[in-house]
Formats: sequence, C-alpha cells, structure tokens
Amino acid sequence: MPDQINISDLLLRAIIGINDEERNKKQDVLINLTLHVDLNEAGKSDDICDAVNYRTITKEIINLVENSQFELVEKMAAEVAKLCLKDERVLRATVRIEKPGALRFARSVGVTIERTREDLFGV
Repeated sequence: MPDQINISDLLLRAIIGINDEERNKKQDVLINLTLHVDLNEAGKSDDICDAVNYRTITKEIINLVENSQFELVEKMAAEVAKLCLKDERVLRATVRIEKPGALRFARSVGVTIERTREDLFGV
C-alpha cells in the first residue's frame, strides 16, 4: 500500500469561472493534495534524491494555477493532477479544489478528483 504526501490548504489566486465577473478578476482557490507514493527508499536513505520533492511540485502548481484562465474547477483539478503525476514515483493523486465564497450561504464549493498514472498516461 503506498504512502502519502499531503499538501494542505494551498491558497492561490486565479481567473476561474464562466461568468463575466469571474473572468475579470482573480479569485481565491484552495487546493488540497494527496500524493500516493512509496516513501520506503527515502525513509531509509534520508536523501532528497530518493524522495518526491513536494516543494518543486508545489511551485509548479502555483505557476500553473496563478497563470491559468480555466472556466471550470474540474479542468483546473485535472491539470493539477496531471502535473503531480509527471513524477513517475507518484502513483495516484487526489486533488481537491475549492472556491471560497462562490455560492451564497456556503463557505465554499469544490471538487475532488483522483487520477492514476494509468488514467493519464496509459502506464
């Protein structure tokens, strides 16, 4: 059973949505990730070369999201998952993206997706 790397409450700003007002100014998006990996080798060696570098992945997500103009949260989540799965050691990625304040009377609205390397790359 794979181990997990969790990235919690990554708060970014992006153009996201289908309405004109959403297309004109950046909104907050909250991202939570679970990367399913085998941490056994890194745990033994204590060497970053044997680990999935979550800092690098996070920087790539920040760049993707803050420079994006997706209409759907679903598309943003799919692209974030794809980015996470570029590292061959990541077997599965669970991505939750929320738009705080998107619905009146709700703290946030969001989606959660789970993708595997096989889903995206057929491997």
